[in-house]
Amino acid sequence: MRAVLLAAQGEHFCIGQDLKEHAQALETHPESAFAIVRDQYNPLVAQLHALRQPVLAAIEGACVGAGLGLALCADLRVAAEGACFATASTGIGLAADSGLSGTLLRTVSPSRAAALMLLGDRFGAEAAERWGLVHRVVPDGTATEQGLDLARRLAAGPTAAYAEVKALLRAAKGGDLTALLEAEAVAQEQLGRTEDHRAAMRAFLDGRTPTYSGN
Repeated sequence: MRAVLLAAQGEHFCIGQDLKEHAQALETHPESAFAIVRDQYNPLVAQLHALRQPVLAAIEGACVGAGLGLALCADLRVAAEGACFATASTGIGLAADSGLSGTLLRTVSPSRAAALMLLGDRFGAEAAERWGLVHRVVPDGTATEQGLDLARRLAAGPTAAYAEVKALLRAAKGGDLTALLEAEAVAQEQLGRTEDHRAAMRAFLDGRTPTYSGN
């Protein structure tokens, strides 16, 4: 394996966790409703970050929540013109997972990262390119093809040099990914016990805007 391409088979890159499934887990076994963060998200993120090969993401459609976290595991991102992005978690009374609080801060300015995390507003591919979140914006329906072209180009290149480039960039960024992932998991579990999160989940299932109490 000389290069890795992350792409979706369907209409969207990744819309994050199934919130209906999450709501059911909160009702039936709340004590383990957030186990997915440690059991599935964190190992995947750690494995992607550990790859010595170049990693690319081809983004069509929605890329939100944990999906944005996965996209930011890539070294380069190609996004379709119609792609849309959001951190999303505060909209249901949560914080962040999938390493997003670290990768976002290392990709955009601190003020931009704070705005994206706190407000959770959706933004398009043009803004993502302007802020440095994506490497290239391409016509809709071509992101996977163009991502594959880049992957082939990198796969044919000096992969040992690429591995060292990645290692040097990681060293320059600093930070402990394992500690970050654990801190995110703890925060999500704590927030999952709040009334705000439960109210947001009920509002989501009812198709209405949640009202937050701060509890």
